[in-house]
Amino acid sequence: MLNLLLAVRQRSESLVAPLEPEDLCLQGMADASPPKWHLAHTTWFFDTFLLQPYLKGYEGCDPRWSYQFNSYYEAAGARHPRPSRGVLTRPTIREVLAWRQQVDAALTQLLTSPDADQEDIQQLAELGLHHEQQHQELLLMDLLDGFSRQPLEPAYQTGADHHLRPLEPTQARWISCDGGLYEIGHAGAGFHFDNEGPSHRIWLEDFALMDHLVCNDDFRCFIADGGYQRPELWMSEGWAVQQQLGWQAPRYWRGDGPADQWQEEFTLEGRRHLNRKAPVRHLSWFEADAYARWCGARLPSEAEWEVALQQHQPLIHDAHGKLWQWTASPYRPYPGFLPAPGAVGEYNGKFMSSQFVLRGSSWLTPEGHERDTYRNFFAPANRWMAAGLRLAR
Repeated sequence: MLNLLLAVRQRSESLVAPLEPEDLCLQGMADASPPKWHLAHTTWFFDTFLLQPYLKGYEGCDPRWSYQFNSYYEAAGARHPRPSRGVLTRPTIREVLAWRQQVDAALTQLLTSPDADQEDIQQLAELGLHHEQQHQELLLMDLLDGFSRQPLEPAYQTGADHHLRPLEPTQARWISCDGGLYEIGHAGAGFHFDNEGPSHRIWLEDFALMDHLVCNDDFRCFIADGGYQRPELWMSEGWAVQQQLGWQAPRYWRGDGPADQWQEEFTLEGRRHLNRKAPVRHLSWFEADAYARWCGARLPSEAEWEVALQQHQPLIHDAHGKLWQWTASPYRPYPGFLPAPGAVGEYNGKFMSSQFVLRGSSWLTPEGHERDTYRNFFAPANRWMAAGLRLAR
């Protein structure tokens, strides 16, 4: 546990190594957070929930730091407003990195102590590890959003986009799945977030899932057919949002003239040629749902997505490692779900309204962090995340 935890902690710091000091407080929008804040918040998590309660003699961080780097844990005290995290120029990155070293040393002391085998300590350490991996992905997605808003369109790092290669040059096809009574959700050994359980049974009718993700060329046809101008394809709220914000294409497409002719997209490597056969990405749920309706198809439920992998995983391409995939399922608790007691119980359960579930993982997801039962979730208008879609019918 300790070696893996420290490796994850080190990776967070390596992610900011290509950045300039001016980038560390970059917050492009209210939903995003600056890179330095991600480094500090993940450190605050260990400081607050693991070290202060369990390491004898440990002195917690300055309460003012706790105020700045608490995200949404009401039980842990007041916090700085999320939309204003970009104004937090202090503590400096030097101080944040020194704090991280102190916390890492304290984690080493705790996890090599006679108390290390306590179940609560092991569970919180593992939760903190996966929490930090979540923030590693968020850090890169937030950075992409912030860089995309700048006239100079800076690049984060050469090769940062290389994992998202074009789709396999085979004909996409439907994978038929038998209906029936199935069990979904996490069961058995291994880490999982509380929202992935408990496992439970669900009835499904016969359905089919597309074996490939939707690609840029496919989505270009939707745009060319007036997909962004046809209200009959859109949910009412989605139509209002895209009309208000002037959406014409996926979040980072770039070009001149009609949007279906745009040839570039903004990436972590800067502006690049739009690969026609790569999976379309940075879509809101509203766009994914409208595209599916235009195709005469629909988005899969999260249960269908999980069951399809249970039945036909070798036939389903890019379930992991390319893009998170929107589902038709609102983010709600599974039958029998109970949040953990205390502040840690606010981790997932309090967001089970006004969100939709995404399944799979993306090219930004840290290795070993993906699971078939993983339930990611975002509001339906969000589209800065690494999200795409797969069709069902």
